[in-house]
Amino acid sequence: MTNRVPPRIASVLINALKGGVVPRVGLEYITVGRTQEIAAILHDIDMIADGGASFRFIVGKYGSGKSFLLQTIRNYATAKGFAVVDADLSPERRFAGTKGQGLATYKELLQNLSTKSKPDGGALPLILEKWISGIQASVMANTGTQSSYVPSHETQENRPPVFDENNEDFDTQVEKQIYAAASSLEGMVNGFEFAKAIATYWQAYKQDDAAMKSNVLRWFRGEYVTRRDAKADLGINFIVTDDNWYDFLKIMAVFLVSAGYKGLLVLIDELVNIFKIPNSITRQNNYEKILTLYNDVLQGKAKHIGFLMGGTPQCIEDRYKGIYSYDALRSRLAEGHFATDDLKDLSAPIIKLQMLTQEEMYVLVEKLRDIHAHLYNYTPTLKHEDLLYFLTVEYNRVGAETHITPREIIRDFIELTGIIHQNPDTSVEGILGSNSFEMAKGGLSDEDIHADFVEFEI
Repeated sequence: MTNRVPPRIASVLINALKGGVVPRVGLEYITVGRTQEIAAILHDIDMIADGGASFRFIVGKYGSGKSFLLQTIRNYATAKGFAVVDADLSPERRFAGTKGQGLATYKELLQNLSTKSKPDGGALPLILEKWISGIQASVMANTGTQSSYVPSHETQENRPPVFDENNEDFDTQVEKQIYAAASSLEGMVNGFEFAKAIATYWQAYKQDDAAMKSNVLRWFRGEYVTRRDAKADLGINFIVTDDNWYDFLKIMAVFLVSAGYKGLLVLIDELVNIFKIPNSITRQNNYEKILTLYNDVLQGKAKHIGFLMGGTPQCIEDRYKGIYSYDALRSRLAEGHFATDDLKDLSAPIIKLQMLTQEEMYVLVEKLRDIHAHLYNYTPTLKHEDLLYFLTVEYNRVGAETHITPREIIRDFIELTGIIHQNPDTSVEGILGSNSFEMAKGGLSDEDIHADFVEFEI
């Protein structure tokens, strides 16, 4: 597989991993292990597509691969027809706050709205126009009307069925269909305003009014500061706020299904930034918001939406500042009496990531070696014995058994590979020094290395 990695993707992978960050593309080329965890999350995704909802915490220490897993699932979900939003929490982005931190999180999520055809975010205009085009096609099927009108962003070959923009009867039918299709949203909080915004976007779309389309998009993204401004621009006396942004996400999920998507997946990483909030009342307010989301999902009040939240063990389990400091969450999330590190219940709301095994790390560094060689157009010089030697040194560092992470090993390996490539007269032993250790925890045999690994591919 690695020989087929496009150079652009290979460059992103190597540069991102060398910098210690998770690349947003190309993860399918380097994913190893996590078979059980991925299977559990994919089962959740199937439930979301069937109209259900899910809520999971992905828990692992820094560098253990939780962000990598979240992005892998993100890529899978968009490829399977889901819309995905993602955001990292920070001091400015939380679930709730006195200075608009909850709204800031919502804005970040909408900015990163991604689909299969728009994987890098900013997919909202595409989604709205796809939905409108679907309604136009429905009206055409019922009336048999034809048109030569082509929106500016379409070509004659790939345009969706549209109609004569001067046909007032057609406009009326489409607008009625828009409100009829949105009627399922009106039973939800602020569903009527949502439907009105869609109708306004249709009018702007039909008249090629770029300014009005921009205003509607601003409204969807939560960028209006006051209701007065929204009322003046759009005639809608409602805006997204710190208090209602989650309700708006629920409406968005149902709308996305009517637009032809399987559902909405919400990825939120860096929960540790809630743990770090110094004010206990503010922390508890954020945990209360998490509880609201969690209860909604488990009680069946949310549809076609799933949440994956990434955090460290401390930010979950700490009884003073972590999620477990909020009794209502601890009682719902704490493990039962029978689960252990070896006997995990992957249907539980918390998925704990164990470190990749040494065999899995070998497969990973072997992939990275080949990708690096393909990117810089050379034949790999690091042999099987060199990879074993590198991992031997890494796993026998002082404290490695409890502190070493895949992130550290990957960064070290990419650095080693670069040095060897740029200095062909050097050797692995010359760089790492002599080492008589055997592999930690019993060593790696050739049989282990070449065992069949179940890999996750998109």
